[in-house]
Amino acid sequence: MVHPDFTILFVDNPLKSADVYQSLLGVEPVERSPTFVLFVLPTGLKFGLWSRHTAQPPVTAASGSSEVCVKCDSIADVDRIYADWSSLGLRVLQMPVELDFGYTFVVADPDGHRLRAYAMTGA
Repeated sequence: MVHPDFTILFVDNPLKSADVYQSLLGVEPVERSPTFVLFVLPTGLKFGLWSRHTAQPPVTAASGSSEVCVKCDSIADVDRIYADWSSLGLRVLQMPVELDFGYTFVVADPDGHRLRAYAMTGA
């Protein structure tokens, strides 16, 4: 059995993206260079930002073809995170809404990666 423990987003400028993700994640990176930034979250998950211009093998996928999802405990938490993230100037792709699986919204980071926060509501 495998247990994924590391997610990498390919970005145009890792240092610029690191500033956004430091605000979103509430933690400072443990590694920071012009081509790669690494965060280690309290859960142990490693979250990297790698320059799409230096990644090997070369990156061919477009941004926005997947999502980074954050599970919240309540609708109030989703609304709080929406207010926090939208105040950072992130492009809102979906305002808070009730969907089949729960209450959610989606924003895009500066590179177009989709970021979703949600709370399961049993809808």
